[in-house]
Amino acid sequence: MRTTSLFAAMLVAGACAFAQTPAPPGRPASASASLAHDTHDGLTISVDPYTEAGRSKQKLGKADPFPEGILPVEVFMWNETDQPLRINLSTVQLEVRPESGRQDVDSLTVAEVASIIVHPEGTPEPHTRRFPIGIPDATDKKVDKLVEVLQPFALDSDVVPPMGQIHGFLFFNVSHNVSLVKNASLYVPDVTMIPSKKALIFFEVPLANKPKE
Repeated sequence: MRTTSLFAAMLVAGACAFAQTPAPPGRPASASASLAHDTHDGLTISVDPYTEAGRSKQKLGKADPFPEGILPVEVFMWNETDQPLRINLSTVQLEVRPESGRQDVDSLTVAEVASIIVHPEGTPEPHTRRFPIGIPDATDKKVDKLVEVLQPFALDSDVVPPMGQIHGFLFFNVSHNVSLVKNASLYVPDVTMIPSKKALIFFEVPLANKPKE
């Protein structure tokens, strides 16, 4: 009995040690099998869509745009090369491919997200365009305060340093249709090396939890 108990204890200890073993150097934990990702040319891009209201609220607090139909997507970019890489964030899109057709959704700026949260029915000023074209009134103090809260969460850096990582949220208007995620991908078309300006092949990462190697 003592031998059996000792053997069982050794198995438990070994399992704990295995679970606590840190991830090997190189690819970060964020790009592990738990998240969908695309890797080539020394760059890994992985995504974590916040498709549950509770999770989004817990992370973003009063700046949570989920109730207004906006999907927060946390994006991780890991550069395993010895050259910095520049990402053109303005061309990043959410590609939605339902059973028929295709729709490309541009990411929203932090100011646009804040404006929608504060004015879900549209800004009251007659000279200001309504979402999705509009830009919030620069004198709107409520929007400005929410921008300050939301900005630290956003992916606003466009350079991934050598052997380094950047991460943050991009925001997409899915009009409350979270089910689109199962047929959607994050499309990153413009990545270049610095200073050579050599272009990398585009990245396409499925938002559904289906890792891509």
